[in-house]
Amino acid sequence: MDKSRQNKVIIIGAGPSGSIAGALLRQKGYPVTILERQRFPRFSIGESLLPQCMEFIKAAGMLDAVVNAGFQFKNGAAFAYGDHYTEFDFEDKFSAGIGTTFQVQRGRFDALLADEAARMGVDIHWQMEVKSVDFSGPQTHLTVADTEGQVYDYTADFVLDASGFGRILPRLLDLESPSGFPVRQALFGHIEDRITDPKFDRNKILITVHPEHKDVWFWLIPFSNGRSSIGVVAEQTFYTPGEDYGAKLQGLIAQAPGLRRILQDAVFDDKINTLVGYSANVKSLYGKGYALLGNAGEFLDPVFSSGVTIAMKSATLASAVLDRQFRGESVDWEHDYAQPLKRGVDTFRVFVDAWYEGRFQDVIFHPNQQPEVKAMICSILAGYAWDQNNPYVKNARSRLDTLTELCRAGG
Repeated sequence: MDKSRQNKVIIIGAGPSGSIAGALLRQKGYPVTILERQRFPRFSIGESLLPQCMEFIKAAGMLDAVVNAGFQFKNGAAFAYGDHYTEFDFEDKFSAGIGTTFQVQRGRFDALLADEAARMGVDIHWQMEVKSVDFSGPQTHLTVADTEGQVYDYTADFVLDASGFGRILPRLLDLESPSGFPVRQALFGHIEDRITDPKFDRNKILITVHPEHKDVWFWLIPFSNGRSSIGVVAEQTFYTPGEDYGAKLQGLIAQAPGLRRILQDAVFDDKINTLVGYSANVKSLYGKGYALLGNAGEFLDPVFSSGVTIAMKSATLASAVLDRQFRGESVDWEHDYAQPLKRGVDTFRVFVDAWYEGRFQDVIFHPNQQPEVKAMICSILAGYAWDQNNPYVKNARSRLDTLTELCRAGG
């Protein structure tokens, strides 16, 4: 490999946002190089996709590959709390668009998207880590190292940071900003689930609220091979430093009767991982010669599985703005990229806040749900958080506040 390479666009990271952005830019004829620090497949969370993702995958020309990959079909989300149970069928949503999706092992899914991007002509350089960047000149200069310590110089007209939790440019450019959320910690892993409960629907993610702590919740994401992803989320202070994460997770599951029954025969045969303080924000989503995609810019919380959707939305928006910029049009990255992206992120944020406050739980477990309102809520849970025709998107906070008051008053 030449130690000095010139590129039109460099994307840092080959995850969903990087692969989608790369494919979309290749469709427009631009040379694209992706620099990926790891070698795929590799483990990642964010395994329960939302239907909105399928629209972005379709636009990138990858839909057939994903549909034919054998992933677990997903048509909705189910919520459980004590004796309460409710579910949302995404095809009953208010917004137009695809209403089903998949639950995926991210190692295989991300590798599939990257392979599709490469098939379309995206040049992916694996196990290449960006060490420094210089945006001071007319072109961006990146210093990159491989696993053997060899150093390479890359030059690009524009850089998209799709590095996820690696957050390369936020770290190198001092863009990190507090998220505003409490520091939460997730314990998670894959299990052989051995689920035989006839009432359990493998076509839905199951979110279970802890019976005593309403801000502690579990996810159960079934895969197509008899395995599942299981995890628990709580504030960091809920855990004891140094405790056995596997034992802690199983102990918490035992405290939730419904989840304990579903997983009574499960085999915990894999490592239980942890992620602490994952919520993140930045001072700006763009700058001279760069833009931040997905988790590199902002990550809220895993509760509504919004991370991959936001990542793909950011890739779609940024690719469109960059295409216009390359064609000589006048673009405004704040107006054309940051603000549109944040509108959907802020909608998700309203519902995440309400979830941990217990307000949204009072809404979804209310016994007398109105079909029209449920369809509007369903659209947001399906990822259509940018649909301004939906009153619960356009006026998310005021609408949800009013709905919560009505539900708590017995309406």
